[in-house]
Amino acid sequence: MTTAIKSAPDRTSFVKPADVAPKWFVVDAEGQIVGRLATQIATVLMGKHKPEYTPHVDTGDYVIVLNAGKVQFTGGGMVHPEHPAFTTKMAKKKYWWVTGWPSGLRNIPAINLWEKKPEEILRLAVKRMLPKTALGRHMLDKLKLVEGDVHPHQAQKPEAFPAHLMPSKVVS
Repeated sequence: MTTAIKSAPDRTSFVKPADVAPKWFVVDAEGQIVGRLATQIATVLMGKHKPEYTPHVDTGDYVIVLNAGKVQFTGGGMVHPEHPAFTTKMAKKKYWWVTGWPSGLRNIPAINLWEKKPEEILRLAVKRMLPKTALGRHMLDKLKLVEGDVHPHQAQKPEAFPAHLMPSKVVS
């Protein structure tokens, strides 16, 4: 009685850090919803949009975000003297952190954060979607936020952000 030798099942291939060639993408954040744009940016920074994604290797790409301070929240519109896209959600949203000292719980309302550092709202949204490890911090370094329409990374020849990864805009 002979038995057929079964071939080994297909193996998962893992990418080595030396084999990764990151690309540069540029996206315009003006009028985009914060959370929806942040999820797509985090996906590209981690490399999950690539078929060779490997969790323990940084396979992601660089992302340049233009007009980072002009993102908006969903919710009903409200009147604000300086922010044209001020909404009820932005009025309620607070960013919390702990200093590490006793009674060190701190917060800042989103509108105050927008007045001080408008691009920080998008950076924090993306940061909280990445792994909370040294690899996640390295991935966040590949996010380049720019306040205006011009960026200093022309030498890297950035491509347009892939259309299938762009979030759909909500018509309000």
